[in-house]
Amino acid sequence: MTEKRKPTAKERAAADKSAQSSMHILFADDEKPLQELMRKELPRMGYRVTVCPDGLTAVETLKRERIDCLLVDLNMPGLNGIEVIAQAREIRPEIEAIVMTANPSTETAIDAIKYGTFDYLTKPTRLADIATLLGRVSERREGKRLLSALMHRLQRAEGHSDLIGDHGSMEAVRKLIGRVAPTDSTVLIRGETGCGKELVARAIHSQSLRAEKPFVAVNCGALPETLIESELFGHTKGSFTGADTTRVGLFEVANGGTLFLDEIGELPLAVQAKLLRVLETGDIRRLGDNDSLHVDVRIVCATHRDLEKMVSEQTFREDLMFRINTFEMRVPPLRERIEDLETLASHLLRRHRRDGVDGQLFTPETITELQNHQWPGNVRELANVIEHASVLCDALPIGVEHLPAHFAQRKLRDDLVGTAPMSLKELEQIAIDRSMKRHDGNKKAVAEELGVSLKTLYNRLSVTAEAEAA
Repeated sequence: MTEKRKPTAKERAAADKSAQSSMHILFADDEKPLQELMRKELPRMGYRVTVCPDGLTAVETLKRERIDCLLVDLNMPGLNGIEVIAQAREIRPEIEAIVMTANPSTETAIDAIKYGTFDYLTKPTRLADIATLLGRVSERREGKRLLSALMHRLQRAEGHSDLIGDHGSMEAVRKLIGRVAPTDSTVLIRGETGCGKELVARAIHSQSLRAEKPFVAVNCGALPETLIESELFGHTKGSFTGADTTRVGLFEVANGGTLFLDEIGELPLAVQAKLLRVLETGDIRRLGDNDSLHVDVRIVCATHRDLEKMVSEQTFREDLMFRINTFEMRVPPLRERIEDLETLASHLLRRHRRDGVDGQLFTPETITELQNHQWPGNVRELANVIEHASVLCDALPIGVEHLPAHFAQRKLRDDLVGTAPMSLKELEQIAIDRSMKRHDGNKKAVAEELGVSLKTLYNRLSVTAEAEAA
């Protein structure tokens, strides 16, 4: 392994990939010529490299530096390659490792597998083989990174089934979930928009006997009326204009599990009739298909609408309402359990921040401002406010100045209730003065909080300065 030549096209491609990942490799071998070769060639492939002459030095390096991949000789003085890998796993479990050996054997292979070694190379080996193998390691690391990112996005999108809060109304919801979850009863969840109805539905599913099966959620109000039937029941190829392929409906996707129909009050009457049939028989029929399919799906519904009023107005089927209302529960709005707000806010903040989450997260003034708000958008609105504040806050705790502008405007209105009449300019000046004080004169932050352009703010400040000078 001493050739010196121009890299092949395959090696250049591997180098391009490695350069993107900036993988840091620790090469450990007691042969000085190999040390010098790897010190030159690995950077040419696009990798960062740290070269160590023996196993003990390699372990000490692992404690100091962030290493992504080990390329180690099996037989070295002090610690052999397998022993280095074993200690590396304790220091950084996700590290990749490749063993190089002049004497491959079954025992070597077994030891390599035992410690999760990616592969091993037989000496002497070619640089092209090393480049190819390191390229595969880089691809594997990238795959793991992408999978982790996707799992994070999925978790963020789906949320989880933990119901946050110790208020008595939430404890009552938990007890109802515990009673109904093990059954197959259809559940109707009522509550205002944004109060957490889907979270309750997920909790029902996770505590049911169907927990290992799919949980499929669909917002009936978000689907166009022309597509909702196809979305729920599926369609065959050619069943309507644009149906280029056969599509499986959500009832089939959820087979064996739970289908959550959010905002069921938005369903068209024609689809309501078909849904009633499915609930009564368990049979569905794709659009354009003459044959029925039997599905085993537990239905959980939710709505913020007054279904009884809709029945009287003949916009919702009475028989369907009775069918879905086998078991009913109500999720309280946030304003009815304001005692849970700080716990909820802390929980939501931890989803966005990792710094100082064990210390103070909010100033007392911030908590007071949050508790004084009416929260028409409920927990969903709180989540948006916390995300907004998290973006603006460089270091915790979150202060009042990090909250959206309407909080400062509401506080100003509350402070002015009962005061003597003022002109619009006087009110405007009070708002500017208070915001300037909160932001220590940071005009950009003041403009953002007050919802005006920076130019407008400068104009107002200029007028004030001229008036004071006169």
